[in-house]
Amino acid sequence: MSDEPKVPPEGSQAPAKPAPPATASAGPPKPVAPPPKPAPPAPKPVVKPEPWSNPLVDELQKKFPGALSDALIFRNQPSMTVATESLVALSEYLKSQEGGAYTFLTDETAVDYPKRPKRFEIIYQLYSFKLNHRLRLKVVAAEGEKVPSVARVWPTANWLEREVYDMFGIEYEGHPDLKRILLPDEWTGHPLRKDYDILKQDDAWVQANLHIKSGQ
Repeated sequence: MSDEPKVPPEGSQAPAKPAPPATASAGPPKPVAPPPKPAPPAPKPVVKPEPWSNPLVDELQKKFPGALSDALIFRNQPSMTVATESLVALSEYLKSQEGGAYTFLTDETAVDYPKRPKRFEIIYQLYSFKLNHRLRLKVVAAEGEKVPSVARVWPTANWLEREVYDMFGIEYEGHPDLKRILLPDEWTGHPLRKDYDILKQDDAWVQANLHIKSGQ
């Protein structure tokens, strides 16, 4: 036998060398630290109403002493609380050219705060085409207290005040035709008051007119 090493035939691959034995691990792998948590977002600043300083406020206070309170501005929306007895006269002045020509009553509604002595806030949204400016008036009224109608100042108030009367039970003194506008005339209760449950209804009216026990 020849002692010469065997040469693999041309084109063939040499046999792979065995892998060296694995060395013993130095220990268990170190835990990977979790990524840092992102910082919480900064709290948004609280926007609160601020006193509204305006020549119109000064002029109204001169013409109607003691009639205005809480002249505030919130998110560029000015508002004023008006004494009930001064509402019509002040509204007529605001509608005039001298008062800013707030000729458009865009909306009139109410809010119910049952725990307050004067539980209702009646809200008037005014717009001046002349100034391209909006103004909010507020009047507060207790249960059973009548509020002067502004229908003769802004005719739009005719139907809007009927809706407030229907939904809240607020009566308007001097309104030309104060009656319900959404619910039947004989309906008992006013659905937008806070003490009127969302599922409440006039069962007697439903049974008498629809001839069923419940409309729910």
